[in-house]
Amino acid sequence: MFGITPYRRSNDLFANPWRAMDAFERSFFGGDRASFRIDIEDEGGALLLSADLPGFEKEDIHIDLSSDRLTIRAEHHTETEQKEKNYLRCERICGSYSRSFGLDGIDADNISASYHNGVLKLTLPKLAAPQNAPRRIEIQ
Repeated sequence: MFGITPYRRSNDLFANPWRAMDAFERSFFGGDRASFRIDIEDEGGALLLSADLPGFEKEDIHIDLSSDRLTIRAEHHTETEQKEKNYLRCERICGSYSRSFGLDGIDADNISASYHNGVLKLTLPKLAAPQNAPRRIEIQ
């Protein structure tokens, strides 16, 4: 079987009774603000992952691969200073988004990525399915 599995927190209400309220709030207000939306398409020999990351530069996006886990992080920092008459204003905006996926049946050595017009695209080639031909075991 091929696929990538997003890592999610457990929904154990005894561990955190407020998690149900957090989930309700995320669904009502349009999702998790510390995450980003993705699409995953099965193209036969590979999975195509598209992540919407508008406003980020290529240098702000980091893709890390550790054993069977792929993590996409996007961070940006903006600082503006404006001086008018007696007013002084300095604002800092920092944003950080992250998603992690388990790589089940993916050829991690041949993953490729591109970024254009705010969309990150990863091509995740599938591993060849193991051939389970029947064979006879000799008794010694």
